[in-house]
Amino acid sequence: MAGATPPPAAESALSRLSRLLTMVPWLVNRQGINLEEAAADLGISVEQLTSDLELLFLCGYGQMPDELIDAQWDEGQVFIDNAEAIARPLRLGMDEAVALIVGLRALREIPGLGERDAVERALAKLEAAAGSAAEAADRVGVSLSASVDKAHLAGARQAVERQRRVRLRYLVPGRDESTERLVDPIRVLNMDDRWYLEGWCHRAAGMRTFRMDRIEELEVTDVDGTPPPEARARDLDQGLFQAGAEDQTVTVRLGRGARWVSDYYPVESSEAIEDGGRRITLRTGDTEWLVRLALRLGGECVIESPESLRSQVSDSARSALTAYDV
Repeated sequence: MAGATPPPAAESALSRLSRLLTMVPWLVNRQGINLEEAAADLGISVEQLTSDLELLFLCGYGQMPDELIDAQWDEGQVFIDNAEAIARPLRLGMDEAVALIVGLRALREIPGLGERDAVERALAKLEAAAGSAAEAADRVGVSLSASVDKAHLAGARQAVERQRRVRLRYLVPGRDESTERLVDPIRVLNMDDRWYLEGWCHRAAGMRTFRMDRIEELEVTDVDGTPPPEARARDLDQGLFQAGAEDQTVTVRLGRGARWVSDYYPVESSEAIEDGGRRITLRTGDTEWLVRLALRLGGECVIESPESLRSQVSDSARSALTAYDV
């Protein structure tokens, strides 16, 4: 509807974490403070403070009961116990300070960063307190992957923060085609120096992870992008690309001119071979794209196993040659 005002953006996790880390030592030093007074001094509502205290009740430096923060506020006064580890002033070594400064400087350069002001303030305080560590950090630089469109990255981050649906034109290398997608984004992440957008894809009716450098067009719409209840971010502890139980293991020999394949597609192993090429192993549930890849690259891409896939490539090549009376 024209003129409609979109709902306010949800608070980011980074913003809330920053407030909680500030709140804990502040409350520890003001045991018994009135709930309304604490909320006013912290610049938040009583409802937000209560929500924060409920979250703190589940936090700590471990999972055992004596490692969790004890927060009490039932009678209108706030008491925080077992939070000394968090409330204690932080002391950093030289290498830790350098790592934090370099990390914050890299974070500051991410397009579309909604918490840029908070990052700038934290960085300024850390650089002022770090002394020689700040000078050492000047000798270290971290840059974004050059292949990522910064406007796309900024748009994806804004869509996540505002919970807006995005319209993508996405290149699918396995099918050599670009497809239109409507996606409710959940997060933007970086793994192995590549940026990804993860969200609920309406075309696939499921969770999908999109490589940012394969997004040809990205439009943030005014449509609510809240994912359905069944949408869950993937557990990436075992890596971004996790083979399914039915996936086939395929071994491919790449010539010198096709070595880019080992960088462009997710592989399980890659080793150099004598002619300057590489031998790669990968797992896939769809082998049709490998057949097309082998045909397109000719002798530069040879399927070594399984034999059934070798035969499929050979039959396809013979069929193509027959059409030319060869």
